[in-house]
Amino acid sequence: MSDDLDDLDGDLDDVFADEAIDGPDGVRTFSIAELAREINEVLGDHFDEGLWVWGEISGLSVKGENTYFSLVDVDARGAKVQVNVNLWRRERAKLKETLKESGLELANGIKIRIFGDLDYYAGFGKLSLIMRGIDPNYTLGDIALQREELVRKLKQSGHYDRNRETELNPVPLRLGLVGSKGTAGITDFLQQIEESGLGFDIKIANVTVQGDSAPTEVSTAIRALGRRDDIDVVVVLRGGGSKIELSTFDSELIAMAIAESPLPVFTGIGHQIDLHVADEVAHTHHKTPTACAVALIELVRRFIDETEGAWSDIASRAAQLLDEAGHGLTKVAREIGVHTHTAVTRADERLDDRIGRLRRRAPQLLAERSLAVDNFEKRVALLDPVNVLARGWSITRTADGRVIRSADDVKVGDEIVTTLRDGTTTATVKDARKNA
Repeated sequence: MSDDLDDLDGDLDDVFADEAIDGPDGVRTFSIAELAREINEVLGDHFDEGLWVWGEISGLSVKGENTYFSLVDVDARGAKVQVNVNLWRRERAKLKETLKESGLELANGIKIRIFGDLDYYAGFGKLSLIMRGIDPNYTLGDIALQREELVRKLKQSGHYDRNRETELNPVPLRLGLVGSKGTAGITDFLQQIEESGLGFDIKIANVTVQGDSAPTEVSTAIRALGRRDDIDVVVVLRGGGSKIELSTFDSELIAMAIAESPLPVFTGIGHQIDLHVADEVAHTHHKTPTACAVALIELVRRFIDETEGAWSDIASRAAQLLDEAGHGLTKVAREIGVHTHTAVTRADERLDDRIGRLRRRAPQLLAERSLAVDNFEKRVALLDPVNVLARGWSITRTADGRVIRSADDVKVGDEIVTTLRDGTTTATVKDARKNA
């Protein structure tokens, strides 16, 4: 019974099987299923060993454990061309180690060279490349070329060394941080600063450090902090990541923001082996955020040590000068004592000599001085007004006691008083005239 049914199914298949149908012009007509099979057979025959293609990733999306994106290019006329790429879960697992070792990660905007097979999926009517391999060196080489071209451009324009020419505060305690809050990079940096025990003042500009918006956010933050007058150094931080993630800091937007910053810019980006364009144009670059923090701490401590050393040198020199001055003062005092003793001795000798001479001449000198005093007394007595009045002179005054020396001192009718040797007289002026 079963065999009979199988024979019946086979007969039905023969009856309803697709047959080649020729069109009016004799060209074969395909069913959609036939066309799909034919396309895949042709693709399989022509690309039986697979193929390598390159282009720029666009529209990357991950659904479950499968990855989908388009590889984009432009043709000779400048028109956009693209092919869909599917990376299935199993192939993705195989490529994971290759991408990790090279530091790459699939992301929009990067150029890749991949290996795979072409497949026409009739269900969607879509041709896709099934990705099975990748050439990391192609992407790394493209990134390096773009970086080298940007560095060359910055050097030609004079921006490459501009930030290194800005003046660095010898005590850079006021820091403006550009980074993503909560990430390992900023956390490690802040921990080092806190453990230093130094009085750092930190302002943080929280930005995205990877993805399409990262270059704009980071460059805007650098420019904003650079215009502030309460910051000594702008610090750009980013912890570890893949080469694609870190390629944010090869952006021309970020490089120009650093180059044109009026404040020194320090960088601490990525791993020990990484060097980005942002590092090359920065005032000072460090391999990691932690290393950047250590360097800033060392700058402040060095200043403190140098300042304390200078004060110690000043104190030591001052003590030395005081000691030397003390010895000099003692020497001068000793010399002054010797000279003073000598001078006093000589003065005593001169004084004794003068006393001796004075004692011998004292009687003669006293007689001479007594005679001179007597003569002086006689001369003074002659000038005494009483004696002058006794000789017949008188003194005439106004009623208010002013001595009359000129006819101009009185006028007719004034009362005047005349002092004589033995009394006074009072009179009234009847005439007052000056001699012709």
